[in-house]
Amino acid sequence: MKTNEILREQIFEIIKNQLRDNDPPETKDTYDRLIKNGFDDFQTRQMIGQCLAVELFNVMKFGKPYNNARYIKNLKALPKEPFD
Repeated sequence: MKTNEILREQIFEIIKNQLRDNDPPETKDTYDRLIKNGFDDFQTRQMIGQCLAVELFNVMKFGKPYNNARYIKNLKALPKEPFD
């Protein structure tokens, strides 16, 4: 398995846990909204994963703390890609 596939699977696992635990609840709200707007499960998880990847990148690359407010802001902006 390639590194990108492993990373995607790990991100999808985090999303699965967020949806299961409803923590943060905005993940489930976003998932439901995107599905309702015609995106399939994989597309929806990919978009949510992009928001999560922004946070993981900042933690791992720059040693910054996880920014839940930015994560939620980016979730609410989907399907617009997160650049913030």
